[in-house]
Amino acid sequence: MSTIEFEDRFAQLSSVLHSFAYNLTKNVEDSRDLYQETAFRALNNKEKFRYGTNFKAWLFTIMKNIFINNYRKKVKKNTIMDSTDNMYFLNSGDQEIKNGAESNIMLKELNGMVSNLDDSLKIPFLKHYEGFKYQEIADELELPLGTVKSRIFFARKELKNMIHSRYDNLFRLREKAS
Repeated sequence: MSTIEFEDRFAQLSSVLHSFAYNLTKNVEDSRDLYQETAFRALNNKEKFRYGTNFKAWLFTIMKNIFINNYRKKVKKNTIMDSTDNMYFLNSGDQEIKNGAESNIMLKELNGMVSNLDDSLKIPFLKHYEGFKYQEIADELELPLGTVKSRIFFARKELKNMIHSRYDNLFRLREKAS
């Protein structure tokens, strides 16, 4: 196949290749880059194309392989390899580490509020918080399903009231400030 014939056939498939590139990348700029890389590789390797085979499939295979290779490079680039003894840097990345002091204090206060709940509300609530399903809680406590649901609801409602009574002034100050 001559270079002119090769380029003509490539030009005829241009819109189809653009569509396929967009379907792979879901991004206009990335699809343009993928199309351009496919065109470059196809033109550089035109002597490898066997006359009589499916030209469109050959181009799609080139494009798909470029996309897969780029994806693998991207995934590998984002993988953090931690070779320290204590794995200190594992998953640290470029992210900022925040001090959780405020949330720890709030969590301690919230745990105190939960412990102040009546046992009939606290036990189903804690079970639900730990990930048990309503039916599992009902079976374990030998209570009807509706009773378990209502006790969890009332526990949430009581906790909400405790939080509002303790922090109502703080909420009002923030509202006035903004």
